[in-house]
Amino acid sequence: MAPMKPPKRLQALIEEGLIDTVVRQLMSGKEATVYVVRCGEDTRCAKVYKEATERSFRQAVDYTENRKVKNSRQARAMAKGTKFGREASEAAWQSAEVDALYRLAAAGVRVPKPYNFCDGVLLMELVTDEAGDAAPRLNDVLFTAEEARTHHASLLGEVVRMLTAGVVHGDLSEFNILLSHDGPVIIDLPQAVDAAGNNHAQRMLLRDVNNLRDFFGGFAPDLLSTQFGPEIWDLYQRGALLVDTPLTGHHERKAGPVDLGGVLREIDDARAEDAARRLRMQQAG
Repeated sequence: MAPMKPPKRLQALIEEGLIDTVVRQLMSGKEATVYVVRCGEDTRCAKVYKEATERSFRQAVDYTENRKVKNSRQARAMAKGTKFGREASEAAWQSAEVDALYRLAAAGVRVPKPYNFCDGVLLMELVTDEAGDAAPRLNDVLFTAEEARTHHASLLGEVVRMLTAGVVHGDLSEFNILLSHDGPVIIDLPQAVDAAGNNHAQRMLLRDVNNLRDFFGGFAPDLLSTQFGPEIWDLYQRGALLVDTPLTGHHERKAGPVDLGGVLREIDDARAEDAARRLRMQQAG
């Protein structure tokens, strides 16, 4: 395949010698466009983040809570939504994904290996299938019940490994997990949150795990009754969660006063998540 004309945002990386040629566009979403690129003998991918004005939903307070910025001027500008503030917010989002990717790769989580970050472009490993082509997303693959159980167990292990590294993905679903030649690989981390420093981390962790349960439960209905999310979070809160901690899928909810406000927030969050999921499905179609 002949190389394509390099997009303007990638030209700088060619001039810097970080990439040699741009092969093709791999995918385009609301937050970024991803290209297949050649670096010497290697084929990699370049994630080009879109400008703040082009992007969609990532500025939610839940995700940005406790996210570090360089100084109080940036924080004030981000809160006011000034042009400088939007640029600072954009830099924080990009930095969050890059930081999370390096942190999780170092912890042994199955994420694409990061190579470089330059001028709003993240250069990383291209996840491939058995034929060496770009790996499909889970939502584009059909599974047997046994395959579904195997991949579900594997991904629960990755969620646990992420949590022991102090990270919650925050938007994990079949739309941002690739099926490589040797199993699932987790992608898209700009919304990752610090498990200990974000008050919404528990809800996000439960939602991530429930998304996995619901998707794989479509192929293996016995998974639909499992309660891995509450079990994982309970172990984490008690300081008892290790990478190899055995999980049962059962969890006894402790009796106590009902937090009505919390319940209503959960309902609102579920509605928002369903709307986001429908939007992603439309874009994927």
